Amino acid sequence: MSIDIQSIKQRFGIIGIDPKLDMAIRRAVRVAPTDITVLISGESGTGKEHIPKIIHHFSKRKHGPYFAINCGAIPEGTIDSELFGHEKGAFTGAVSTRKGYFEVANGGTLFLDEVGELPLTTQVRLLRVLESGEFIKVGSSKVEKTDVRIIAATNRDLRRLVEEGKFREDLYYRLNTVEIPLPPLRERGDDIVLLFRKFAADFADKYHVPPVRLTPEAQEMIKRYYWPGNIRELRNITEQISILEESRRITPEILKKYLPLYQQNLPGIISGEKARYDFGKDRELIFKLLFEMKKEIDKLKTVTSELMQRHPAALPQATAQPPAVYDTYNPSTDEKSQEIQVDEQSTLIVPHNNEQSQTAVIVEEPSLRIEDNERELIKKALQKHNGRRKPAALELGISERTLYRKIKQYDLE
Repeated sequence: MSIDIQSIKQRFGIIGIDPKLDMAIRRAVRVAPTDITVLISGESGTGKEHIPKIIHHFSKRKHGPYFAINCGAIPEGTIDSELFGHEKGAFTGAVSTRKGYFEVANGGTLFLDEVGELPLTTQVRLLRVLESGEFIKVGSSKVEKTDVRIIAATNRDLRRLVEEGKFREDLYYRLNTVEIPLPPLRERGDDIVLLFRKFAADFADKYHVPPVRLTPEAQEMIKRYYWPGNIRELRNITEQISILEESRRITPEILKKYLPLYQQNLPGIISGEKARYDFGKDRELIFKLLFEMKKEIDKLKTVTSELMQRHPAALPQATAQPPAVYDTYNPSTDEKSQEIQVDEQSTLIVPHNNEQSQTAVIVEEPSLRIEDNERELIKKALQKHNGRRKPAALELGISERTLYRKIKQYDLE
């Protein structure tokens, strides 16, 4: 089957030429004629909502109903009623019988966005529908049938949730028959500039102003930015610039005012590590934490050097088992020394040069546990911003929601 990617993009308002984006569209078109359950993965704001519409349009169900439900936006106490319906009197406020989405979407497609937010009890009900097409309304004992195709999406690592016991393993494999990953905006290169131009033109029409344009330097700047909020963040920033800036020529100096988390070298490092590590929602905080740890280690090296020059330290007392001794050589200074391992936390460094007065220093190595350093980093950010969570989250490069969760986790209220 020949797939005209460009015409599909035009029909569904998708902007971009990135190969990973094209691959996602091709996979969506190929699985569309089947009834295979599809899981769309990607960070928040990457445009996951377009893929289910493409699948529905090219499927045999395209004339049937299509519903998109944000599972994270429905309260836990009412989500079963929303999805499966309820009988009159099933709970307080149930004044009449109500059909759920699985009943009204019969013969069509149901898109479950943020499926990782579903409570475990609802996951059991969903698994039954996927396996047998059967469901029971809340407050009823009658088994009903439905013919609905399920497409799910998540910005969370479901495998990690499975390991934590927050998501059923059998449901994960049932949903993940075919996975369609969407790339984050920071990995889409020139697409970022194309999207900015599209948004700038849209807002120029909306607010009756000339469209803003980026200088070549500003274009390179937005390509290097990390874009934690992806396309949604780019759209919001473009709208702010279109309204607030008098100049229609946007330079890096102007752009920096709207990119508070911009650090020129950070995106490249994160982008390079992305292929090897998957830290989920916490990756921004972890990478910032690693930079802070590097700074602390550099400070420690400076202090150690000063101590070695000013204050000779006594060698450790003999112990029942002698410490491990390692000869080292620094080619840049032509100095030889010995490293004596005192314990798991300390190393004694002793110069080998007998012509100089021997000095030694015990180097206390900082804790390398992610949890310890992460807690300190969050604590410092909160102190710096007087407990205000929004600027602290911006400083850390994470969302307010993630920061709130970390504050609860480390008891930093």
